[in-house]
Amino acid sequence: MIEARYHDSVNVLQALCGAQAAAPFDRAEWFALLAETGLVPLVAIASDAGETAALALTEANGHITPLRNWYSFTWRELAPAGPAGDRLLEAIARQLKRRGHRVTLEPVPGEDGSADRLARAFRAAGWQVAVEPCDINHVLNVRGRSFAEYWESRPGPLRTTLKRKAKKVEVEVLTRFDAGVWADYETIYAASWKPAEDQPAMLRAFAEAEGAAGRLRLGIARAEGLAVAAQAWTVENGTAYIHKLAYLESHKALSAGTTLTAELFRHVIDVDGVALVDFGTGDQSYKADWMDGVRKRFRIDCLDAASPRAWLPLAKRILRPWR
Repeated sequence: MIEARYHDSVNVLQALCGAQAAAPFDRAEWFALLAETGLVPLVAIASDAGETAALALTEANGHITPLRNWYSFTWRELAPAGPAGDRLLEAIARQLKRRGHRVTLEPVPGEDGSADRLARAFRAAGWQVAVEPCDINHVLNVRGRSFAEYWESRPGPLRTTLKRKAKKVEVEVLTRFDAGVWADYETIYAASWKPAEDQPAMLRAFAEAEGAAGRLRLGIARAEGLAVAAQAWTVENGTAYIHKLAYLESHKALSAGTTLTAELFRHVIDVDGVALVDFGTGDQSYKADWMDGVRKRFRIDCLDAASPRAWLPLAKRILRPWR
């Protein structure tokens, strides 16, 4: 018999995430950092015959959403593959009707089957489910190339910029956390074109933990001793993740960001030997210069037609094609 239950602590994910984690955003430690920002966890778990599945969620006014923030590239189910995991996810979906009238899951990847799997589970549990793209993920499939081979495939203007500007800055890639370099990053970010960080303490704690685990790639570019560009990447399971990048607007003419990005690509390709580089979410035009593939991220919106609170959003969904 399947047992479904809820927890308000992410500690219950420790044993489960170790086996299921495919990315930084699937680990119990990541969800713990999110909880420390003030998000209230609603961890839904189902178990049967030694198998366990979970969804790391949060809830407000009957609307259940993923336990995530804007630092999360993806959100997905934590469940064993195959029919056993599918049954557990369906049990969780059915149980969630007791906690809310709406469940909205995003940004869910499609390339690993997560979007289809979650949509099937909620439909089987009786929810009215709509699936639509909600974001874009740019990636580079290395395909065994060296950095030099990869670089030859980049657009001419990008290669020309690096050739002209590379000697104007000094770049360094650290594989550990460095408090001084991180302070430089925060100074650069605050002076850049980027919006203010939502949870800077969380990002620093993540970088410290990734550095201790040997997964951090912290890049810094300096011009005459002044830090003018900084980036934070991580490497895990053959994938490099580009988390944060910024440069000083006052030194934009140096193209330090381009030089630093190229050096980090060289490091993760030639030194770390990654198979994939993930540029996170967002369809900014500059990402296409560096990457060669695009993946969709999906929103799975589930409404309980038996709940009066779901009737208005359900009616809007039905009428949308007629507008």
